[in-house]
Amino acid sequence: MNTETHSPETLKATVKAKYNEISQQSAAFNASSCCGAGGASNEVYNIMTDDYSSIQGYQKDADLGLGCGLPTQFASIKEGDTVIDLGSGAGNDCFVARHETGSEGKVLGIDFAESMITKARTNAETLGFNNVEFRYGDIEEMPVSANVANVVVSNCVLNLVPDKQKVFSEIYRVLKPGGHFSISDVVLMGDLPEALRNDAEMYAGCVAGAIQKKTYLRFIKECGFENVTLQKEKPITIPDDILRRYLSEDEMVAFAEGSSGIFSITVFAQKPGAAMREVVTKSMEDTASVCLPGSGCC
Repeated sequence: MNTETHSPETLKATVKAKYNEISQQSAAFNASSCCGAGGASNEVYNIMTDDYSSIQGYQKDADLGLGCGLPTQFASIKEGDTVIDLGSGAGNDCFVARHETGSEGKVLGIDFAESMITKARTNAETLGFNNVEFRYGDIEEMPVSANVANVVVSNCVLNLVPDKQKVFSEIYRVLKPGGHFSISDVVLMGDLPEALRNDAEMYAGCVAGAIQKKTYLRFIKECGFENVTLQKEKPITIPDDILRRYLSEDEMVAFAEGSSGIFSITVFAQKPGAAMREVVTKSMEDTASVCLPGSGCC
């Protein structure tokens, strides 16, 4: 299926169907594939995911192995906060956020795969978490009122959405003045081979839907966010046994020798306003934080 010949609505339907299927797969299978899509690798057991096991609030049964970072670790969530998780899956990041916000706070997860919502609600009920709610909805049009959240988090989800600018505008809308987000996502530097870029399976696999890193950061700035900070960055390497499903041997050599790259980034940004609170952001240890021109953080 070619992504260039399908509308945003068709792509969203493809992703939705795929993620209803992915919800029934094991975390190990998902981690060894591209976000649960396209089949698992026999060469690499973990392509994108980071290890949650040492993070307080982590619930193994809610971890489907679909993330590409640890946004809640960087999100500076405070006790009593209202937190929204975009693309909440089985509830993994919501439960970590609940540990940070405590019983006085509230966590809301949004997902448009019905089976994910069912799984997340079952997990929350089993754990007895009455202040964690899961809503069915599209993050391009969130079923949430304006100015309600202190913090928004998301883990490897925005790359699946055709209109990323619309999502950032929605994040701006639902955040309170002074609120902030911490989002982990997949971005590109350079161009993907056409066979990867145009395949809907790889779109559902968090790769073909990724955009250029500089464009991603520009979208954030254009929505009015301040203090745009790159908190973490890591390269993502797709193993050869997955690439062979899409590329010839010559194309694989050219891709390996080319200047293009796939990266996971975790990025922080803040909505301006009179209620702006001080937030100490954790930034990358080996790379300088990124402040965009005119963002007010430099």
